[in-house]
Amino acid sequence: MTRRFTLIGAAALALLPAGAFAQANELVLYCTVGEEWCRAQSEAFTRETGIKVLMTRKSSGETFAQIKAEAAQPRGDVWWGGTGDPHLQAAQEGLTEEYRSPMLTELQPWAVAQAETSGYRTVGIYAGALGYGYNSTRVTENPPSCWKDLLDPRFKDEIQVANPNSSGTAYTMLATLVQLMGEDEAFAYLKALHANVSQYTKSGSAPIRAAATGETTIGIVFMHDAVAQAVEGAPIVTVAPCEGTGYEVGSMSLIKGGPNPEAARIWYDWALTAKAQEIGATAKSFQVPSNVNAATPPEAPKLADIKLIDYDFAKYGSSEVRTALLARWDAEIGALPK
Repeated sequence: MTRRFTLIGAAALALLPAGAFAQANELVLYCTVGEEWCRAQSEAFTRETGIKVLMTRKSSGETFAQIKAEAAQPRGDVWWGGTGDPHLQAAQEGLTEEYRSPMLTELQPWAVAQAETSGYRTVGIYAGALGYGYNSTRVTENPPSCWKDLLDPRFKDEIQVANPNSSGTAYTMLATLVQLMGEDEAFAYLKALHANVSQYTKSGSAPIRAAATGETTIGIVFMHDAVAQAVEGAPIVTVAPCEGTGYEVGSMSLIKGGPNPEAARIWYDWALTAKAQEIGATAKSFQVPSNVNAATPPEAPKLADIKLIDYDFAKYGSSEVRTALLARWDAEIGALPK
């Protein structure tokens, strides 16, 4: 119990019911960050608490769809990671539980704002700005620096981006462009971009992995995913678009009616500690952690240096707006021939 107590903290443990650790033997985790980080986080939690983690890794959109499909008989306990918009939609639709962790006092304002917006049914665990990366061996002159540059005919079939139905990254892009340009202009842009897109991937980070290997030239991703490829030695240059860009508040939610509620709350409090949030960097994930006491990886893109829009998480995380935008994307972009 000493190691658990040291890591999670007296305040967090004080709110757990007596005998919680004895009762909590297993946790079903739906994880929507990179596979390596999912494994590292799960293994660290088991070492610290003795609670076995049954982890499934999927993208944000897939996880949201799974939780919704399982609502009558929930199988998961915690949804950890992934963009905040689908977490907010899940909260609005009553798929997640209200929980006010004692760790809220240690979090960045943007993480607490995420909790307040959702009625404390989700919380911010990291942040990251949207952008893209290009392979510098394939772009040797006039490198792109703006969203408009991605429409250049020289990039025909040389761009990958995820499908916003399965990927929180791609939905963040969709919502970002709508907020930057207005909805009709954003969809006109996406139609023009379609000529340069070779593939709409399932995973949000897959496009930059393809750019890193030379399969494609440009991957539209969160900037920290592009940085991760560069750190590994790939010839990737990370770009913050000149017009401005959106960002994610990666989030965490307790699934309503999950089979292991005690273990879920233990994970929730633990995952908000500084020590737990610093695991990401060891798994080559370079987001900005939400705990103010956690060290930000030096490789992480500096949010203060990026032209960020005032992203409206409440509006674009709402069920009505998110559903409507995805339906329009399906009709006007996804249905286009390739």
